[in-house]
Amino acid sequence: MASSAGLALCGQALVVRGGSRFLATTTASSDDDSLFTYDCSTAEKTSQENKGEDGQPVEKGSDTILASTFSKSGSYFALTDDSKRLILFRTKPWQCLSVRTVVRRCTALTFTASEEKVLVADKSGDVYSFSVLEPHGCGKLELGHLSMLLDVAVSPDDRYVLTADRDEKIRVSWALAPHNIESFCLGHTEFVSRIFVVPDHPELLLSSSGDCTLRLWDYRHGQELHCCHLTSLQEPAGPWSDKRFAASRISYWSRDSCVALLCDSVPVVYVFQLDAPRRQLVYRQQLSFQHRVWDVAFEESQGLWVLQDCRDAPLVLCRPVDGRWQPVPENATGKRVCTHLRGNWAMLEGSAGVDNGFSSLYKATFDNMTTYLKKKEERLQQQLRKKRPKNPSPGPNGQAKKVKSGEAS
Repeated sequence: MASSAGLALCGQALVVRGGSRFLATTTASSDDDSLFTYDCSTAEKTSQENKGEDGQPVEKGSDTILASTFSKSGSYFALTDDSKRLILFRTKPWQCLSVRTVVRRCTALTFTASEEKVLVADKSGDVYSFSVLEPHGCGKLELGHLSMLLDVAVSPDDRYVLTADRDEKIRVSWALAPHNIESFCLGHTEFVSRIFVVPDHPELLLSSSGDCTLRLWDYRHGQELHCCHLTSLQEPAGPWSDKRFAASRISYWSRDSCVALLCDSVPVVYVFQLDAPRRQLVYRQQLSFQHRVWDVAFEESQGLWVLQDCRDAPLVLCRPVDGRWQPVPENATGKRVCTHLRGNWAMLEGSAGVDNGFSSLYKATFDNMTTYLKKKEERLQQQLRKKRPKNPSPGPNGQAKKVKSGEAS
């Protein structure tokens, strides 16, 4: 799957990625202007990276970052790239701890709540765990699906591993014994693109799908609590109203229980409020932008950061004003971060025409009935021609030759 530019936030640590590079800085209002940059194309490579499972050479990856995430405390940061590597960092201060090889290209990753492991989901449907405490240790196969995995999450108490796949399923497995399945969350009619366990309501799960819905679940019991159809929320109808789209990011703000939903290739951000006592999602508004939005992320002390395809203002901060979310004038922090992004715009401009690869995941439908009926009619006509009696061959004078009764017998 292709990967566009991405944004990750934890505390006041901010990471922006694009192509094979990322830069890390802080949103703190202090005079700290430190910047850490990393390019995956310079990472160490092992001889196994250029060989497949059968030992034969395979095509070299592009080093493009496919997925990245912070640990819960923000002490660690991990990413996977197109060259089948898992790269682990310490963030205080920033330092690369290890570069490890994964079996297949990955689609998502997450840290356990204890920050002892990184769980990596790949395109073949498997989840591997890699130790954080032993940063050079090999991966361990934890569980597998029969179809491509698109996201992976863990419960805040590390009891459950949640996985979302292309075949519309969300599986809830025991972390200590992943072969034991606690439940399935079934109801989506297309691939499940993103899942998110609500941190201050750990029994609740948010999920999004190619069926243009955002759903709320009691995931331990596999019970759907609420479903929002995004196509009915467009205000006004935009040029994308007749398109299929899937969420590429679910972000949550604990302060007001706000949920921000970003859909791939759609220049709007949907804002909901989680009403946990009533077990439902309340639609609040949509934020529209003139440029393509690559990613969004909440910062608890600031608001909603929006990364967009605009060199003049690549990062925009939105806050609630009189109950409505809206962009606010650029402050000192925003100016400083935007200056860094403009200075490293080369890593982002390659994402201008790249989507998240969801368009290839929709179920294909074929109208085979027309072809079937046509072939059936041809067979019937052919059978009729075979059954039809043949005319006797003409004689030398152009008349049909008569056959004597004695000769016929």
